[in-house]
Amino acid sequence: MKQIIFTLLTTCFTFCCIAQTHVNVSTTDQLFATLAKNRGTSDGDTLYIHLAPGTYILERPIVFTEEYTRPVVIEGDEERMPVISAGKRISGWTTTAEGWWRCHVPETAQYGWLFEQLYVNGHRATRARTPDSGFYNVDDAKEDVHVRGNGRSPLFASQTIHTAPEVLTPLKSLGKPQLERVVARFYHKWDNTTKYLQFAEPDSGRFYITGRGMNSWNAIRNGTQYSLENYRGALNAPGEWFLDIDGTLLYIPLPGEDINTAECFAPRLEQVVILKGTADKPVRDKTFRHISFAHTANYTPRNGHEPDQVAAWLDAAIMMDYAQRICIDGCEVQHTGNYAIWIREKCFDNRVEKTFIYDIGGGGIKIGSRTLSQQGEEVTGRNLVENCILRHLGLTFPCSGGVIIFHSAHNKVLHNDICDLRYTGVSVGWIWGYAYSPSVDNEVGFNHIHHIGWGELSDMGAVYTLGTSPGTRVHDNVIHDVWSYDYGGWGLYTDEGSTGIVMENNLVYNTKCGGFHQHYGRDNIIRNNIFAWGWLQQLQASRIEDHRSFTFEHNIVVMNHGVLMAGTWGKVDMDYNCYYDTSGRQPTFLQEDRAAWQQKHDQHSIFADPLFRDAEQYDFRLKSTKVAKRIGFKPFDYNRAGVYGSKEWKQKAQMEPEQIEEFAKLFH
Repeated sequence: MKQIIFTLLTTCFTFCCIAQTHVNVSTTDQLFATLAKNRGTSDGDTLYIHLAPGTYILERPIVFTEEYTRPVVIEGDEERMPVISAGKRISGWTTTAEGWWRCHVPETAQYGWLFEQLYVNGHRATRARTPDSGFYNVDDAKEDVHVRGNGRSPLFASQTIHTAPEVLTPLKSLGKPQLERVVARFYHKWDNTTKYLQFAEPDSGRFYITGRGMNSWNAIRNGTQYSLENYRGALNAPGEWFLDIDGTLLYIPLPGEDINTAECFAPRLEQVVILKGTADKPVRDKTFRHISFAHTANYTPRNGHEPDQVAAWLDAAIMMDYAQRICIDGCEVQHTGNYAIWIREKCFDNRVEKTFIYDIGGGGIKIGSRTLSQQGEEVTGRNLVENCILRHLGLTFPCSGGVIIFHSAHNKVLHNDICDLRYTGVSVGWIWGYAYSPSVDNEVGFNHIHHIGWGELSDMGAVYTLGTSPGTRVHDNVIHDVWSYDYGGWGLYTDEGSTGIVMENNLVYNTKCGGFHQHYGRDNIIRNNIFAWGWLQQLQASRIEDHRSFTFEHNIVVMNHGVLMAGTWGKVDMDYNCYYDTSGRQPTFLQEDRAAWQQKHDQHSIFADPLFRDAEQYDFRLKSTKVAKRIGFKPFDYNRAGVYGSKEWKQKAQMEPEQIEEFAKLFH
C-alpha cells in the first residue's frame, strides 16, 4: 500500500479523458469568461486553457469552488511565461528637483488604498526606513496592562519603548496622521512584532505602541533589534519609496533606471488563486503549469501584527482548502507580501513541482491547518513539494519559514533548494510537548538548505521539528551556513517534545550553534550524519528527562572552533561515532575528559581523522573508508541533494557570489 501511495505522489498525473477541450486566451476577461462558461462537468473531459504570453491584471482572485467539477489545466508557454498579477500598474511618473520620481495615486486619496509593497523593474523596492541598513536597539521596554483577560498574555496593553533620542529626531516634524503611519518592526528571538506608533516623545527617546500584551517567554526588551519605516524623513537612499496619505508616491531610482521605460507594480489583492471546496465536495483535478503568479499584497491592520512563530497566521498568494489532486507544475510565485502557497484544510494528494518561489514577503509553502483536530480525524496529507527553488524569503515577515508542515501527515518535501531566508528552512509539527499530534510519517529528504538566519533572529534550525512524530524521516539533506542573531543557529533541531524522528545521512556544516540540538524529546535517532565546522559548539542538548532522549550513533563530527558539546545532557545513547578536531585539541565532553565520558557513553567511539578528501574546502567524500568502517559509518552521496533537471534549472538555484561573500562575513 505504501508503495502505491508513493507512486501516486511522485508520478505526474494526467487526466484520462474521453475528450479534451482547448481554449486559447489572451486577456483577463477571456480567462474569467472561459472559467465561468465551463464551471460544471462536461462528460469528464479536461478543459485546457492556453494563456498567451503577457501580463493578466486581476480585479479579483481566480476562485475555484466545489461547482468547478470539471478537470482544468491552465498553462502558459514555458519560455515566455504569462504573468498573473494581483497588482496594479503605476505610471505617470515625473522627475523632481532631486532627481527622484513622483506620481499621484488617485486611489490612495479617494479610497484609502495604502499599499505597502512596490515593485520596480522586477525587483522589490524598499519602503523608506531607518536605518538604511542594520537595526536600532531598544534600550528598555515597559508595559502597562489594561485588560488582562484569561490567556497566557494580556488581552490588551500598551508598551513604552525607550531608545536613543537621536533615532526619533526625524519624527519631530510629523503631524499626528503621519506619525501614526510610522511602523516599528521588532526582531526578538524567533519572532517579529510589527506596530504602528501611537505617540512619540523624541527628545526623551520614547515611543508608544499598543495591542496584545507581550509574551513573557519572548518579550521586546533591552537589546531587541528594530527598524522604523514609512515616513517621509526616512526616504534618502536609492531604491527607497514612500507613499503619502494624499496619494503622492516618491521613489529614488537605482542607477541606470529610466523613468520612460520603468515597469512598476503596486499590489492590490492578497490572493491570485483560491481553491476552496467543501468537506463533501472538494475541489479536484486542477493544474497550473508554466505561469508566473505575482504581486500579492499584505496590509498591516491598525493594531499591527503580533508575534507568531513562522508567521503562522499569514495567508498566501495561492490558498487551498478542501482541495485534492491540485498540481502546480513549472510555475513561479514571485513578489508577494504574504506566503507563496498554503495547502491548508483537508487537502490531499496535491503537488508543487519544479516551481520557482522568489522574493516573498512571508515564507514559501505551508501545509496543513494550525488548528488541532480531534484524535482520529483525518488531516491534510499526502502532499508533495519536490524539485522547487525557494529563495529570498521573509522580506516583510522575517520570522517566516521555507516549507512549514503544521497538523499534517504523510507529506514529502524532496529535492528542493531552500536558501536566503531569516528563519527556519523546513519546519515539521505544531505541538509543543508530548500531547497528541497528527503530524506523523513526514519525509524531508535530499534538500539543499543553506544561507539562513543572516544574524537577524534566534532559535532556528535548517530542519526544525516539534511534537510526537513517529515515522518522520529527515535524510540526505545538505545543510550549511546557518547564522542566528543570538543563540540557536542549528542545522538539525528537535525542539519541544520531538519524538520518534529519524535523522540520518545528512551533511551539516558552517553553523553558528552546532550541527544538532535537541531541546527535549523522546526516542529520536540521529545516525550516520556528518557534522562539521560548528562555530560555538558542534552538538547541544538542553533538558534532562527520565526517558531516553535520543540515540546518537555512527556519526562523524569534525571541528576546528568552539567546543564539542554544550548544554545539559540527560539520558542519551551514544556510541560508534568519530570525533576529530583539526586544530589538534583533544575533544572534551562537557566537563569530563574522554576517559570519564567513555565510561558512560561512546564506548566504541573513536578520535581520529575521518579521512575526508578536503573537508576544509567542503569536499566530504572519503578518500579512504578505513576509519568509517570502524564506527559503522556508511558513505552517502550528498551530491544528490538539491534540485534536478536541466542545467538552466540548477543554475537558477545558485545564489549570487556577492550574497555568499556577504554571508561569509558573519563567521568572522
